Amino acid sequence: MRAAARGRDVLFFQQVLNGLTIGCVYALVALGLTLVYGILRIPNFAHGALYTVGAYAAFALIGRLGANFWLALAGAAAVSAGLAVLSERLVFARLRAAPPLHDMIAAIALLLFFEAGVQAVFGAGFFRIAPLFPQILRFAGLTAPAQRILIVGAAFALMAGLHLFLDRTWTGATIVASAQNRTGAALVGIDADRVSMLTFAISGALAAVAAVLFAPIALLSPAMGELVITKAFVIIILGGMGSVAGAIAGGLVIGFAESFGAFYVSTDFKDIIAFGLLTLILSVRPQGLFGRIAR
Repeated sequence: MRAAARGRDVLFFQQVLNGLTIGCVYALVALGLTLVYGILRIPNFAHGALYTVGAYAAFALIGRLGANFWLALAGAAAVSAGLAVLSERLVFARLRAAPPLHDMIAAIALLLFFEAGVQAVFGAGFFRIAPLFPQILRFAGLTAPAQRILIVGAAFALMAGLHLFLDRTWTGATIVASAQNRTGAALVGIDADRVSMLTFAISGALAAVAAVLFAPIALLSPAMGELVITKAFVIIILGGMGSVAGAIAGGLVIGFAESFGAFYVSTDFKDIIAFGLLTLILSVRPQGLFGRIAR
């Protein structure tokens, strides 16, 4: 009896860790997405391509240039941030006066363009990045892959850092002000173009970091960002469009729902759990869990 109970505790802990891992990855991607939507009202589907590009950039830096994991992580964040800013300057900035549908079409076009570029350079095969910490940690009879602990710790550190940046710095305050009232922010002298570029850069970097952290326990493929960005949209709708807290909470909710659903129900339903949960929550609370901070 005691051994069976111990086994159930171990399995439960594993699902908690799995849920935290995937939830943190989703939350990082959704954070960048919600920042862009909060300021520009752009449903940026191309954000999924930045996730993909970040993972492949790190793979190239490690496998072809011999960079260590942390240098590859920083390089991937810089590459995705740069592409995000270029996308904003060359595409989205030129569509500000266009109907909202044009932004969405342009974002989907960018997603497909970047995916095709990755496939042209790396091929359609699958790749994997070696984990930084392949060890298995043991504590009180429980085991945990060190790479998953790294993902959770790094993700929460980034979330805390982003919160402090938005809440305690002048630059962060300009982003929040623009999200709350873009016209009012411009009237008090905030440079809307600069804020937009900075927001896109942050969103691209967050997507790349999420991809590189998760890559050692997942496979790289040119279309890897498509499902992630779809779930990120579910998360920001679930948490409240434009809500930073909602993006974090929504990511963790979806992560836990997928982990426990796959284990206790069936892995066949793992990828549709998010959409079922979205329908259930929005039927009760249409504004999402945290409402909207960007109006």
